[in-house]
Amino acid sequence: MSLFLESIKILNGEIVLPELHQKRVNSTFSHFGISDNVNLEEISDGIRLPGEGLFKLRIIYGLDQSYNFEIIPYTSPKISDFLLVENDEIDYTFKSADRKELEVMKSKANGAEIIIVKNSRLTDTSYSNLLFLKDNVWFTPESFLLNGVQRQHLLHSGKIRETDITMDTLKYFSHFKLINAMNDFDDALVYPLSRIRNLS
Repeated sequence: MSLFLESIKILNGEIVLPELHQKRVNSTFSHFGISDNVNLEEISDGIRLPGEGLFKLRIIYGLDQSYNFEIIPYTSPKISDFLLVENDEIDYTFKSADRKELEVMKSKANGAEIIIVKNSRLTDTSYSNLLFLKDNVWFTPESFLLNGVQRQHLLHSGKIRETDITMDTLKYFSHFKLINAMNDFDDALVYPLSRIRNLS
């Protein structure tokens, strides 16, 4: 049975972006033709959430509505190096708990975080969506692998724009950020484009 994953931010006892997480769960069940789904609010209501600090609520669920969860203290990973990795076959439309293909790709990067290039277009890292800076505007690739909740939130709020970013046009951007449910726009570190290896 396929298993899926939601990584949800808990900040000082509050669930962050719960509606977007539930929307993604609903879309997953709907895609597979199942009308009943996992209710994240019911799950979180039955959990004693930490009152202070930053935590990740990690829920793994199946299409039979079974689930398990864990709450983990969270700190953003420290990354110093990024590597462009081409993979034209990868598909991560749904947030699957099976990350073997991503893990294999990352294991070959000698400790660098991978930036996945599919059909010459930039997509995501192994765990986040990407933002790129040009002329004081932040853009996110329209060729994403997974439409993350933070990405959706920032597009809806107008903080970022979507555009096509290819291997050829990447050089026109100056900086980049990594965003996901745990790392929002304001907290995400800003990296110079020179941190990306295989960039000509």
